Amino acid sequence: MTRRLLWMAPLLAASFGGALSAQYISSKDLLDGLANPSRWLTYSGDYSGRRHSPLKEVDRSNVGRLAAQWTFQTGLAGHKFEATPIAVDGVLYVTGPMNHAWAVDGKTGRQIWRYQRQLPPVSELRVCCGMVNRGFAILGDRLFMTTLDAHLVALDRKTGTVVWDIELGEHTQGYASTGAPLMVDGKVIVGVAGGEFAMRGFLDAYDPADGKRVWRFWTVPAPGEKGAETWPEEVWERGGGPTWLTGTFDPELNLLYWGTGNPNPDFYGADRQGDNLYTNALIALDVATGTLRWHFQFTPHDEHDWDANQIPVLADLTVKG
Repeated sequence: MTRRLLWMAPLLAASFGGALSAQYISSKDLLDGLANPSRWLTYSGDYSGRRHSPLKEVDRSNVGRLAAQWTFQTGLAGHKFEATPIAVDGVLYVTGPMNHAWAVDGKTGRQIWRYQRQLPPVSELRVCCGMVNRGFAILGDRLFMTTLDAHLVALDRKTGTVVWDIELGEHTQGYASTGAPLMVDGKVIVGVAGGEFAMRGFLDAYDPADGKRVWRFWTVPAPGEKGAETWPEEVWERGGGPTWLTGTFDPELNLLYWGTGNPNPDFYGADRQGDNLYTNALIALDVATGTLRWHFQFTPHDEHDWDANQIPVLADLTVKG
């Protein structure tokens, strides 16, 4: 049997100390982003979504000498990995398929702990496009991950033990979650997958202390809400609009940016006449309340499953002066 390997190299061994750190990760650490370039504290490295490390040890003069230092075998065969590890003071925290997660010594590749949340029977799951997970969020001494049966789990960073576990949506109704949460303003921001099924998409914020929901933004508005006129009244509850990739955040404007996916059904739009807001859109939400500030819909009334779940990248640009 071919064994799939989770490759963590070529990360610079010099960036890692090799011991499990108890360093508390604060909201300021997250705001500082890659100010300490040996750390990678969020899915995209920092809130801008640029995924660009300021490390300078590797350049054109020596990149050809990079070589793998170790390989970590997960023991999982037949699954793909789509995760970005969190790197904190010598330790990599990484999630994998089928609700697995690990803490790994960044210098040696030694497993520190392993976690798996048990899934309901696979026959009950309604997951499109692979049983994957894209990574952790971190705050304080806790890690946060989503699950294939649409739960949000908080783990103790030192031991991998469960602190709390809450349900985002009923998995038998088409809800799943595969994206890395985003920790912003003391809130765990979480999206859901399931646009291929008869679900209604949303983006949630939770209190990292106890898992209580702070707010929810529905990506398909209910009758009477702004945007509801873009849907027939009888279909909005199964309109799709998943939020399965991680967004970005502008702390100066206090705005959260998130991409949304296709309307449901994917390729047939005769029974959902209208633009079908807020599917296939970029939404900008007030991070404190989840209130919509603005949106841009890339593909009104999509019948091609084009999605708009791209990660928004924030940059200051000079255009025509």
